[in-house]
Amino acid sequence: MPSQLVLEEKSSEVEEIQKVLVEYKSIGVASLRKVRAPQLQELKKSLLGQVHMRVMKNTLTRIAIENLGKEDLKKLEPFLEGSNVLLFTNLNPFKLALLLEKGKVKTTAKSGDIAAMDVVVPQGNTGQAPGPIISQLNGVGLPTRIESGSVWVAKDTLVVHKGDVINERLAGVLSKLGIKAVESGLSMRAVYDEGSMVLENQLHIDVDATRKSLMANQAEAFALAMEIAYPTTDTIKALLQTAKQKATALSIAAGIVTKDTVGDFLRKANAEMESLSKAAEKAKPKA
Repeated sequence: MPSQLVLEEKSSEVEEIQKVLVEYKSIGVASLRKVRAPQLQELKKSLLGQVHMRVMKNTLTRIAIENLGKEDLKKLEPFLEGSNVLLFTNLNPFKLALLLEKGKVKTTAKSGDIAAMDVVVPQGNTGQAPGPIISQLNGVGLPTRIESGSVWVAKDTLVVHKGDVINERLAGVLSKLGIKAVESGLSMRAVYDEGSMVLENQLHIDVDATRKSLMANQAEAFALAMEIAYPTTDTIKALLQTAKQKATALSIAAGIVTKDTVGDFLRKANAEMESLSKAAEKAKPKA
């Protein structure tokens, strides 16, 4: 019976989902909204060996979670809405999120899309002949002029901020100008990581800012360790050099001759001898 075959297929699929749910440390839920099939296939290839990606029915995934009886996995259920792809990996959630960000591509905006960056239309020739395009450009706040039979944008102009919705009029203008204002790719909603949930807003890391912050913190920690003479693998060499310099200076000030200070004493004595010699030469009576 067809219905029996369908039931068996679903039962088999649930069992497969159960296996993969317990095989990896981290499980990411990413939205498939506006993700094209070819792009998803390319992403699967690029992440092969690091991330196992699978599109699964939300209802079957919920059944698999219930069958496993693991309370922690139930934290995934609120995110099993809409069109999703599940990503299974042993990478940490932040590394996974960075990989997905790198996999995004810029594309032409449509009405209702969210700007992926501040969009600035540069000054210059649009390549468009005078006509309706002038009112279209002016309609989104772009100053124009006619030059050499073409419409030019008179100055660099910000037309939409990052995170703002792009309306139909602006989407049409950006498309005509060849400006790609949105990013297409997987958008991570949340990651289950060994019992904990890391949400979308927690996954976004400014790598450059984090690197600069770590470098500044390291410099401050090094300075503090040097100030209190706290030995570590990073400070021990500098501390020994500083100690040697201070010991040498103290020995010279106290007149203590050592193998490290004898050269300084000899140079000092030589300088004093030359100074006395010059003074004596000047003091000789003239004939």
